[in-house]
Amino acid sequence: MSLRFLPNLLCVLRIALVYPVAHGIMQGHYPMVLAIFAIAAFTDGLDGFLAKRFGWSTELGKHLDPLADKLLLVTVFICLSLAKLAPWWLTATVLLRDLAIVLGAIAYRVLLGPIQGQPTRPSKLNTFCQILFCLAVVAEAAYGLPSRQAIAALGALAFVTTAVSGLDYVMVYSRRALSRARTAPAA
Repeated sequence: MSLRFLPNLLCVLRIALVYPVAHGIMQGHYPMVLAIFAIAAFTDGLDGFLAKRFGWSTELGKHLDPLADKLLLVTVFICLSLAKLAPWWLTATVLLRDLAIVLGAIAYRVLLGPIQGQPTRPSKLNTFCQILFCLAVVAEAAYGLPSRQAIAALGALAFVTTAVSGLDYVMVYSRRALSRARTAPAA
């Protein structure tokens, strides 16, 4: 029996966990949220590991994984800000980065053709830092730990990696677009 479907199943599980995490934040059930969000975060690392380690990568998974990540993190940031646990400026930064990437991808696809997208190292670091920040915020709301100073430091780290990752995507795809435009036949 092949387990090739397992990474995609983990992505679907992560998507399914978005509602209970969001609902839990809005209801103030932080210990439950911490457990569910930790499981969701774990599935993010596990699906990538399984796909790479065993060659279980699929076209569906290439779309499902970033969708699951963005859906979970954007929802959590918005809910944490609505609950006054995370600053709106950080949530806005996360949203603007993701919006820029999506709009850039659409423009690239429409003007130049298919996108051969791979997450960049700064993007992977950014996802990790955003997850860490969100886990810390929820843990503090649930149990009073870590300290507000640690959360502020993690928030600053999430902000910096969000900005760097966004700029990295803009630079990488701008270079690809220029290269592709130069090699395209004149119409």
